[in-house]
Amino acid sequence: MYKLLPYFVFLSFSGIAQQKIDSVYLAGIVIRTIDNPILEEMSGLAFSKKHPDKFYTHTDSGGEATVYVLDSLGNEVGKINLDEVKNRDWEDIAVGPGPGGKSYIYVADIGDNAGNNKSGRIYRFPEPSKIEKKNTVKPEVLKFTYPNGAMDAESLFVDPISGDLFIVSKRDKQNTLFCLKSDDFGKKEVVATELGKLPFTSATAADISKDGSKILIKNYFKIYYWDRKKGETVAEALTRTPKELPYVPEPQGEAVGFQPDGEAFYTISEKRYKIHPVLYRYPAKN
Repeated sequence: MYKLLPYFVFLSFSGIAQQKIDSVYLAGIVIRTIDNPILEEMSGLAFSKKHPDKFYTHTDSGGEATVYVLDSLGNEVGKINLDEVKNRDWEDIAVGPGPGGKSYIYVADIGDNAGNNKSGRIYRFPEPSKIEKKNTVKPEVLKFTYPNGAMDAESLFVDPISGDLFIVSKRDKQNTLFCLKSDDFGKKEVVATELGKLPFTSATAADISKDGSKILIKNYFKIYYWDRKKGETVAEALTRTPKELPYVPEPQGEAVGFQPDGEAFYTISEKRYKIHPVLYRYPAKN
């Protein structure tokens, strides 16, 4: 059980701005421009654990209730429709452990620009054993609320070590880290646990490496990185000052994801100002 943290180590915005770009990862490399009109509003990205050269993505509010499967070159190779589900405001996607030790896909319907939705929803279902052109699943649903009322959020990741789910808020001055438990699925009146504040605002995406040792959170302007030490909780790791990684500016970047071995991460933007989304790969510095 996590202990509530009253606050994280706070940094001033000017202090963060003056940080030097860290060389843990190199500058982004263009992989592909995505010109498929259906995928113009991608706001989440998560690599498969069962199919290492494939990743999952989805569109933003009002889009299809569908998870799209792309290869590492950005080619669409399959789709998974979620039965009896609406895409109210899907904002992020993650892959992590689920029941029976299986690898699950988690879709976060947590966007709330106006701050008037009383609850968020997270859907999960097992990763497919094979990639198909079209598949349909009926996911489990976790309906939850925040302890202090409605929140807008766009960032989700699932800890591969504990199985806990982490959400990062977006619109508060210092974004807030919340936690949900894997076994919260199926429960009623679930309230997310607030763990503390982060030293930035406007978080739009997050991911954790397959082994749980690396954490990324991005906003529209920067990508922040933490090493997680052996035996640390996620909350403990995030109390440290983050490193700032290279980032190619995007018109509306709302997705980030590690490739399975952690030796690179990827970003992609939604289409804005008639600029098509570009898939970038940031390799680790060896």
